[in-house]
Amino acid sequence: QVQLVESGGGLVQAGGSLRLSCVASGSIGNINNMGWYRQAPGNQRELVATFSSGGNTNYADSVKGRFTISRDNAKNTLYLQMDSLKPEDTAVYYCNALIRTKLYSRYTEYWGQGTQVTVSS
Repeated sequence: QVQLVESGGGLVQAGGSLRLSCVASGSIGNINNMGWYRQAPGNQRELVATFSSGGNTNYADSVKGRFTISRDNAKNTLYLQMDSLKPEDTAVYYCNALIRTKLYSRYTEYWGQGTQVTVSS
């Protein structure tokens, strides 16, 4: 069994910063791509940033220059440093990862339970 657990969300004023963490645990053979997504009330879930197994990063236009995604493969952990936060960044942030367990040869997509980020104006 594999789990993704996010942490680091909270309430912050506009212009502030938060750092999200996502730890993958369980019977992990290998982790391919990892990413952060978010979903605001009434909206669809959207991509925030991704970090490939090869080290390539990708950001949504709305967060470029403000958010930084990073990854510690030794700790199976994904981070999202969020600076210059805006009220429109308010959402539940979800961690996503493509993981191959030790038991099976194929990769499966996993999601965390989400962490709430609220930015006040």
